[in-house]
Amino acid sequence: MIWTFLHILDISLWVIISGSVAYVAFFAIISLFYDKEDHIAEHAAALRGKMTKFLILYPAYNEDRVIINAVEQFLYQEYPAELYTVAVISDHMRPETNDYLRTLPITLLTPIFEKSSKAKAMQYAINEVKGDFDNVVVLDADNVVRPEFLSQLNILCSVYDVIQCHRCAKNANNDVAVLDGASEEINNTIFRKAHNRLGLSSALIGSGMCFNYELFKKNVFQLSTAGEDREMEALLLHQEIFIKYAPDIHVFDEKVSNQDNFQRQRMRWMTAQVQSLLSNLPKIPEAIIHGKINFIDKTIQQALIPRSILIVLLSGISVIMTLIIPTWCEKWWILLGILAIALYIAIPSQLRLRSFSKVFTIPGLVLRMLKNALHMDRKNTDFIHTQHG
Repeated sequence: MIWTFLHILDISLWVIISGSVAYVAFFAIISLFYDKEDHIAEHAAALRGKMTKFLILYPAYNEDRVIINAVEQFLYQEYPAELYTVAVISDHMRPETNDYLRTLPITLLTPIFEKSSKAKAMQYAINEVKGDFDNVVVLDADNVVRPEFLSQLNILCSVYDVIQCHRCAKNANNDVAVLDGASEEINNTIFRKAHNRLGLSSALIGSGMCFNYELFKKNVFQLSTAGEDREMEALLLHQEIFIKYAPDIHVFDEKVSNQDNFQRQRMRWMTAQVQSLLSNLPKIPEAIIHGKINFIDKTIQQALIPRSILIVLLSGISVIMTLIIPTWCEKWWILLGILAIALYIAIPSQLRLRSFSKVFTIPGLVLRMLKNALHMDRKNTDFIHTQHG
């Protein structure tokens, strides 16, 4: 009797975990296929000459260390200065930081929030910054872009209402930063590039995002949680708005470089994932009836087991089964092998060797993630700030 129960438990657990592995593996394979729209230069001939007016938003909560460099770098844009406005929403930053920002050709906003959040900062900016804008770009305070950033976006804005740029690591100074950067690239491959290649919407990241101004204004005031990017994405997909991923438009993002910051960041992400899943599930029947494939796919994404937990879980179960019940272990090793191959495909070739060499850092990070899960409050909407450096 006990062996029957254990066997049922073994099969059930394998089926549940294999669902997450299959999703990752499927889209990793899809990413290998060529997409003729991958390169934005192909739009240039037909769209050259149209100039978009941009509002650039930098929500900056306690970001004194990085915000000045990010804004100064942005002001080197090749795009005409009269066609973009940079607005920094300074929340809990030092007076000397604000004083220096006032010397730059930008709009500085200094709201006082009883309870800070990125969503509130963006809402405040839309209310305060007046102008005839065509598009809104959202950047994090540590994001650095190249001088051609707006010129590249200008081309795609004529075709798409929502664009997610290619956010990538600007630092790889230790094991945690390397793994964080590799994780970002895996997400870019699976949830963005591969999805677009199937005609599905890209996932949003939270920065390096460009929106049609009126569309953004319509939706930003509906955001209420700390997972504002997932919330915005769900709103857009429910309205059947397509999200384009732009792999050639790079936004360089500072990766977390210590385990405490990693834990805080993942706490925010895990909470947002659970909140998004619970928020989306009641809308699934309507989405099925109306054929909202992107919304259904997004809800499935929120139900996936985090990849780092998958790696440790599959490795641990495979070893334990080999030692205790060898006849049951084969299917677990196969599943672990499929996951490893999928991740290998999803990581850009130039990052593979360095990323896989840091694999032994993962168990310690996963323990911190599990600690997060034990203390997670799915109803909590407090903003969890990830410190830099």
